Amino acid sequence: MVKKKLNNSKHYWEITDRISKLSEDSPGKWGRMNVSQMLKHCDLVLQVALKKIELPRVNILFRAIGAMTKVEMYVFNNGIPRNMPTFQKLIVNFECDFDESKTNLLKTLEEFRVACDNKKLPDSHRLFGNMTEKDWEFLEYKHLDHHLKQFNV
Repeated sequence: MVKKKLNNSKHYWEITDRISKLSEDSPGKWGRMNVSQMLKHCDLVLQVALKKIELPRVNILFRAIGAMTKVEMYVFNNGIPRNMPTFQKLIVNFECDFDESKTNLLKTLEEFRVACDNKKLPDSHRLFGNMTEKDWEFLEYKHLDHHLKQFNV
């Protein structure tokens, strides 16, 4: 099975095409977020990789679980389980404008791609531990894929 990543042009355009298929009334299959909140959440998660948002430290147990989860996702190429807990800074439980959230996500996605090309991504993540460019590209793809599936695209 192919391990998709955001710095691959084909996979990048697949994600942007799926985002463009969303509408303000796209129904979610699980979770509490509406589509606008999901777009904002995905934007915030990408901003972590761009060093615009700093996540709080986690204890060693959670970091070990995060590192094992990263390895498991690579080995089995599986997705993110539904209703996973997330960092408080990345929770979007407020109203968001659909068009603004979508535009901002696409802009941040392009910034992420440029950062990948220029090798400007962080070398670690608070939960997943040490990170390579390929780790970021793979895990960010998996995160976006997870939420786009949540909204049927």
